[in-house]
Amino acid sequence: MQDTIFIRLRFVMIGLATLAGLVVLQLLRIEFTTDAQTYLRNLSDQQSERLATFAPPRGSIFDRDGDLLAANSVQYELGVSPEVLSQNQIHELAVSLSTVLNQSVGELEEKMLKGKAEAKDYVLLARPIPAEIGDRIETLQEEDANFFTVSLTPIPHRVYPGLRLAAQALGFVGYSDYGQQGYYGVEGFYNDLLAGRSVDGKEYMVPFDAQPNPAPDEGADLYLTIDRDLQFLVEGALQSFVQTYGAESGSILVMDPRTGEILAMAAFPSYDPNNYATSLPGDPQNPVVSGQYEPGSTFKVLTMAAALDAGLVQPTTPFMDNGLIEVGGVPIRNWNQSAFGAVDMVGCMRHSINVCMSALSTQLGPQTFYNYMAAFGIGHRTSVDLSAEAPGRLKVPGDPDWYESDLGTNAFGQGVAVTPLQLVTAISAVANDGVIMQPHILKRVEAGGRIHYTQPQVLGRPIRPETAHTLSEMLATALETGEAEAALVPGYRIAGKTGTAQIPIPGGYDGRQTIASFIGWGPIDDPQFIVLVKLDKPRTSIWGSETAAPAFGSLVNRMVVLMELPPDNVRQALAGQ
Repeated sequence: MQDTIFIRLRFVMIGLATLAGLVVLQLLRIEFTTDAQTYLRNLSDQQSERLATFAPPRGSIFDRDGDLLAANSVQYELGVSPEVLSQNQIHELAVSLSTVLNQSVGELEEKMLKGKAEAKDYVLLARPIPAEIGDRIETLQEEDANFFTVSLTPIPHRVYPGLRLAAQALGFVGYSDYGQQGYYGVEGFYNDLLAGRSVDGKEYMVPFDAQPNPAPDEGADLYLTIDRDLQFLVEGALQSFVQTYGAESGSILVMDPRTGEILAMAAFPSYDPNNYATSLPGDPQNPVVSGQYEPGSTFKVLTMAAALDAGLVQPTTPFMDNGLIEVGGVPIRNWNQSAFGAVDMVGCMRHSINVCMSALSTQLGPQTFYNYMAAFGIGHRTSVDLSAEAPGRLKVPGDPDWYESDLGTNAFGQGVAVTPLQLVTAISAVANDGVIMQPHILKRVEAGGRIHYTQPQVLGRPIRPETAHTLSEMLATALETGEAEAALVPGYRIAGKTGTAQIPIPGGYDGRQTIASFIGWGPIDDPQFIVLVKLDKPRTSIWGSETAAPAFGSLVNRMVVLMELPPDNVRQALAGQ
C-alpha cells in the first residue's frame, strides 16, 4: 500500500517539475524572443492606452477690466450599449430614463432596439444634458442594475454668466461633428484662437490620472475693449428707449474715436447665448455690423465734411433755399416740404436742409463727391474683428443702377446703405482730427503665458484736421440752436446730428414708418466717445429729433458719470493748472 502511495507521489512530483520547467522555458522564450515581447507589449498597450483626439479647454472671454463674459462648464453625452440587454431590460431602462431626460419611453426604447438589431455597441440617447441630470444618472447607475450599460461622457459646455449681456457682440458656441464651434460675434470671428489646437495621440488609462500625450495647445483667453458696466447701462437704456418710443427694434454703438475701441454695442431684441436654440431671434446676426439701412440725415455730416474740405464752402457761406432743387431731372424737396430761405452752412445743418446738401454734392461733382465717400469707407467693410460684417452699398457712376439723381439724394443719406458701425467709423474722423481709426473689439490675448496687445491702427485720413474742427464746431452750434436740443448734455459741449430715414419698399419708400437716429460725440475739445442711437419704426413720432435725440441725451447724461468724465469747465480748469 505504501509503495503505491510513493509511486503516485513520485509521478505527481515529476509532473509538477515538468510543468515548472515548461513555465521557465516559456519565460526564457518571452525574454529572448522578439515576437513574444512584441505580442505582450501590444496586449499591454491595448489595455492601458488608446488612440484619441484631444481638444483643449476653450479660452475664456473677459471685458477690458477682467470681468468674466464667457467661460466653460461641463455637460454630458448619454449613451448605452444595447447589445447586452434583453428586450425587457431595454423597456425597463427606457422607463427609468424617460423621467430623467424628459423624453418619451417609446422614443428611447426605439433608439435602443434599433441599435440592438444593428448590433451596435453604442447608441447615443441625448447630447448635451445638464450637469445636474448627469449627477442624477450617476446615482441611478449605483441603484439600478439596468444602468450598467449606460455611459456618461463629459463634454465641454460654454457658459455666459451675464446671460443676455453683450450677447450680440459675443455670439455663441454650438456643437459640430468636430466639437465646439463658435458662431457670430467674437466667438465666431476668433473661434480658432479660442479653441486652441486639438491633437491626435494616446490616452493612457494606467495610471488613471495620466495626461494625454502629446498635450493639446490651450485655447487663448481674450480680453475685449467692451466695458461691462457701460454695456449693462447701454443695454438697459436701449430696451427702455424701444419701449418708450414704441420702436420695433433698435441699436446703440459706443466707440472711442481716438483708438477705434468699441466700448459698448447693443441691439434689441437680443437673446440668451446660454440657450441660443430656443431664444435666438429670427436673424441671429449682430445688426450693428450686419444690418444695412439708409442713414438719412446723419449722412449729411459726411457731405458737409467733403464740401468744407474741398474748399467749396465755409461755415458762413450763404445759401438761398427755395425748397426745391432738380438733379438728373428728379425734383428734390426738404423733409418738411417747405423752404428755409436765406441761411448759411451752419443753418443748413441746423435745419437739416436736403436741398442745401444736394446743391453741395452737385457742385462738388460726381468724381469728387464719391471719392470723398470712398475715403470715408462708405460701401466697404471696416474689417472689424466681428463675424458677418456687411459692406453697405454706395452706387457710383458706371454702376448699371446709378442715375444722375443719385448724386442729389445720396447727399442726404437716401439711396445709400450703411451699417451702424460703418457710419460711426466714417463720422469718427470728424471727432478725431480727420483720422479714422480701425474699429476693433479685441484689447489683448493671453495664451501660453504670453500677452499680445491690439495696437490702434489708422484706417484713413479722409479730411484735414482743420476741416474736422470746423465741422465739429458747426454741429455743436447747430445742436445748441436747433430742434434737437434734447440731445444736449448739461456741462458738456456735444456735436451731433439727427437722422430721420425713409424705409425703402418695393416701388418707393414707406410713407408711414421711418428709422430715427442720432449720432454725437464729445466733449468736442477732447472727444472720448462717439455714440449712435438708432430706433427702427418708432410709433410715438417718426422724427429723430423727437425720439433718438432725447434718447442720446438721456444715455450720455449717465455715461459721462460712469466714465468719470468731469464737466467741461472742471476738466479745463484742471488742465490749466
